[in-house]
Amino acid sequence: MFFIKELTHTILLHPSYFGPRMLNFLESKLYQDVEGTCSGQFGYIIAVVSILDIGKGMVLSGSGQAEFITRYRAIVFKPFKGEVVDGVVNNVNKMGFFADVGPLTVFVSHQVHILPFFASGTS
Repeated sequence: MFFIKELTHTILLHPSYFGPRMLNFLESKLYQDVEGTCSGQFGYIIAVVSILDIGKGMVLSGSGQAEFITRYRAIVFKPFKGEVVDGVVNNVNKMGFFADVGPLTVFVSHQVHILPFFASGTS
């Protein structure tokens, strides 16, 4: 469900950001670009844990922008089919119910409800 993955992300940097604070801007841009996004291959990126490498950067001809390929480590959330997850029900209707499971909202149809057996104090 939760994994730490090593990922890459390409950042395009406008020439106006070149200067002594460029690395700080690249780091904040990475956090802003990737945290809270979802990838079909890796899942939902919850948080960047560490930045492993900010590439040297290449200036793109024509635009003057620089392209930096960054490698980073992130916590990702990727549930698998058949996995049991904890959720909080936030909406119930005649078709089923919606529940929040971490950053995801899931729908469970009334046709697949499995009612739990609760032992009562009376026998």
